[in-house]
Amino acid sequence: MIAAYAQLAAAMILVGANVPVGKLLAAELPVPVILFLRCLLACLVLSLLGRLTRPTRAAGLNLALQALLGTVLYNAALLAGLHRTGALEAGLVLATLPALVAIGAALFLRERLTLRSWLAALLAASGMATLASARPATSGTLAGDALVFIAVCGEAAYMLLAKRNSGRLSIIASTFWMQVASVALLLPFALPAIPHTVLTWHLTGLLAFHGLTASVLAMLLWYGGLKRVPAATAGVFAGLLPLTAGVLAIGLIGETPDAP
Repeated sequence: MIAAYAQLAAAMILVGANVPVGKLLAAELPVPVILFLRCLLACLVLSLLGRLTRPTRAAGLNLALQALLGTVLYNAALLAGLHRTGALEAGLVLATLPALVAIGAALFLRERLTLRSWLAALLAASGMATLASARPATSGTLAGDALVFIAVCGEAAYMLLAKRNSGRLSIIASTFWMQVASVALLLPFALPAIPHTVLTWHLTGLLAFHGLTASVLAMLLWYGGLKRVPAATAGVFAGLLPLTAGVLAIGLIGETPDAP
């Protein structure tokens, strides 16, 4: 069980590290292009890692929903939100994720909420209250925070769907087919912008890091841990996402706690 907890923690740290990286990328590239190239890179890497069993119809539909909510909605809303609010503020909104996962697990997966899950919900609510009182609201920051919360809802839905699909396919196959579905969903939005996209070496490096960590390594770790842990318990580890995002927002892109 300790190994599963370590996998879940590492996955959320990697996802959190990609919040400020995503903000840097979104300042230079169209969001659909970022997501399309990231998922395409993930498909290429995952295709080399093992045998890719085809999913059943039910498992395939579940993976397509995971791609729609966990890749397209989460990342599009998050990156769009980061245009309008700081990575630190986004991190506080992301702190609602453990609570949403715990409640969703109780409602849809019939899991019993533990004291740890309720504490996660309380901490998330405290973070949102801090965000609301710590700085003056503007239309830009409110819109950005709302978009980030939409992203949180998409990520919570993805986590619940991933738990429901756990064990139907190998970890590598599940990750691969989800990325394939993501590429298919993103292609119509990315294709018109690709001819006008200019990639520098700096942006290429950020994209490679973004794709390999968020769409390959974090996904493999998350699926691996989720096979042995209830969704509500796994959701508690999502608290590491905003913590990592906040620390790196300060250290990587120089944000301050009172940044707009």
